[in-house]
Amino acid sequence: MPEAVVIVVGAGPSGLAMAGCLSRLEIPYLLLEREDCYAPLWKKYSYDRLHLHLQKQVCELPHMSFPSSYPTYVPKKQFIQYLDDYVAHFKISPMYHRNVESASYDQGSERWVVKTINNDEGCRGEEEEFLGRFLVVATGETTDPYVPEIEGLSSFNGEVLHSTRFKSGAEFKNKNVLVVGSGNSGLEIALDLANHGAKTSIIVRSPFHFLSRRMMYWAVVLVRYLSLSKVESLMVLLSKLVYGDMTKYGIARPKEGPFTMKIKYGKYPVIDVGTCSKIKSGEIQVLPAEIASIRGNDVELKNGKSYQFESIVFCTGFKRSTCSWLKGDDYLLKEDGIPRQSVPNHWKGQKGLYCVGLAGRGLYGSGVEAQNTANDIKSSL
Repeated sequence: MPEAVVIVVGAGPSGLAMAGCLSRLEIPYLLLEREDCYAPLWKKYSYDRLHLHLQKQVCELPHMSFPSSYPTYVPKKQFIQYLDDYVAHFKISPMYHRNVESASYDQGSERWVVKTINNDEGCRGEEEEFLGRFLVVATGETTDPYVPEIEGLSSFNGEVLHSTRFKSGAEFKNKNVLVVGSGNSGLEIALDLANHGAKTSIIVRSPFHFLSRRMMYWAVVLVRYLSLSKVESLMVLLSKLVYGDMTKYGIARPKEGPFTMKIKYGKYPVIDVGTCSKIKSGEIQVLPAEIASIRGNDVELKNGKSYQFESIVFCTGFKRSTCSWLKGDDYLLKEDGIPRQSVPNHWKGQKGLYCVGLAGRGLYGSGVEAQNTANDIKSSL
């Protein structure tokens, strides 16, 4: 069995941050990735207009800043270039096409045993085992695309795709398109569709907060000096002043504040990059009801109304599969892949088990967790 001091599962930004921190401390590691590239969500499964929603200063990976020439809100292409430079700087070499089947702690050897299926060309389906004194779960919050079960979905005559397969609204010009899901991806994809001339509708099932990038910037600044509750109240007030009453357009504002909802339910506030004005102008139609069933091109909602669409884009998030392969852990992660312990003690498990990038704290949180984990491993050695 190949053995390393640390085994890191997942080569997204969280796994790369972990690898960078371990490299800096000269701690040997193996980085396992099931896809054929690092950061596959960014390189293969994200839409063209994607930007970081927070300013670049809070999205940097550890020990390497963004170039000063980069804009405040970094676009997809430049973020990928930054990751390329990060990988080159720290000489990170992931092992690709490794699908982890199981990871368990062996009491006798006091090592983690990680079993994988190698899907690389020439050895497809080959079983492998790796040993490591420490195991870091860095598979991220966006592991497996999720599409809800809907009666009659298979009968839909048009194109059905998850947001991970959507690239640009240009492909949908003049088409009737339904976007299912009103998180940041759903609202930004709806905006991209409308900008490219698609007749766009979006399903909004629950209330959410609209915040602008500028509001989020000031929230990050002010939380250093004021309590979170005061900053939250100020952001809600600003949102009401800027966006007004959105209930007339089918969007309700939650009773709880945006940061409270993030902490309690993991629900992010929506960062508006132009969608709100498209909704107000009627270029994006809000349908405030869930889908009841689909028959051909007819989509019937639970409020009894029916609409016809040519394409459906599901922006319904992801499911984590950690519980299917991580064995014997009843301390670090829940069944849904979320840390059991609250921040700031959520990243460290038992017997050398850690997690990075699973607590819903974005790239900044991943960086902090990676540094904490690397320092903790170093002290153990």
